[in-house]
Amino acid sequence: LALLEIGGERLPPLEFAATDLVRAGERYAFTGFPIGMVLGMYPVTHEAIISSISPIAIPQGKARQLDPSMIRQLQQPWDVFQLDGTAYPGNSGSPLYNPDTGKVIGVVNMVFVKSSKENVLSDPSGIAYAIPSRHARALMEEARSR
Repeated sequence: LALLEIGGERLPPLEFAATDLVRAGERYAFTGFPIGMVLGMYPVTHEAIISSISPIAIPQGKARQLDPSMIRQLQQPWDVFQLDGTAYPGNSGSPLYNPDTGKVIGVVNMVFVKSSKENVLSDPSGIAYAIPSRHARALMEEARSR
């Protein structure tokens, strides 16, 4: 993500919605420029439902697979939105928004790759993740205070 200051006439900003009201099963959309070099630089909109609101901590099968960073994540996990929509390279950073109101509830940040990165186009998993907008808002406020 980037916080940009652009001169000239102001564009209407996207509004952040309260993420504490988001529930699994709700429908949202994300718009981005996936696979730019293949599809060209045209925006694409995908629709997805929130499949799960789950912690970003991934448990390991064996204790020796844990490192200090993973242990901190397991002790203080924060939630992400799991989506049933197919996102591709280039969708990262796309706003996840309510298609009826345009209010942003998150930012697409990760795609579950089930085989290899080379096969993500021909064999997508259909699972993507988004960071709740409260985290993006906190980052913007921190950047503005500097």
